[in-house]
Amino acid sequence: MNGTTERSYHWLFWCLALTGFVLDQVSKYEVFRRLYQVAEPDQHGQLVGQAELIPGVFRLHAGFTRQPESGTGILASLRTYSSDVLPYVNKGALFGRGHTIFGMNGNIVFAVVSVGAAVAIIYWSRRPHTRHDRFLSLALGLILAGTLGNLYDRLVFNGVRDFLYWYYLIDWPIFNFADCCLVCGAGLLLVQAFFTEARPAPVENVVVAEEPQVVEMKN
Repeated sequence: MNGTTERSYHWLFWCLALTGFVLDQVSKYEVFRRLYQVAEPDQHGQLVGQAELIPGVFRLHAGFTRQPESGTGILASLRTYSSDVLPYVNKGALFGRGHTIFGMNGNIVFAVVSVGAAVAIIYWSRRPHTRHDRFLSLALGLILAGTLGNLYDRLVFNGVRDFLYWYYLIDWPIFNFADCCLVCGAGLLLVQAFFTEARPAPVENVVVAEEPQVVEMKN
């Protein structure tokens, strides 16, 4: 007799991770491409493209370095897909924190941390309890999406492209879609940790062996 097998949500984890990664990259490339066409020097001389989404509250904001791409090959093509010059990037962590860590380039440090985090998240997602927990799979999928999105930027652009700017009441650091995935995923993890009751690990395809029966032979 087979034991009860609970539904696996590993597909949800990978669906969110890959979809979030694609949306993050598409949004970055497209926003920087469009805003480069209307970019103008700001008061500091930096080339900036802007587009108001909610006037006085929230806008798109993309900075450019005026530095042309000097390399060749596929990476150079990826870096100049949106503009003729390199975009301004954030070498620090979430919301621009940590440009340097103990004197080291923050981008390199956070790239290594991102690789380790991605491996750990994928391993976590494969554990039996995680695969059968829809809420936990959802949270980890969002975190992996944000991790991969910013890791791509660190490896290709030597920093993260940010373009979402909330400036109503609080002059919030410029961020991106990957940052949103990371924050939402981390928030869901906290909710799952504090407000969800722990469940026993599901039983997967347990086969209960029946005791052999002894048949007496009569003469």
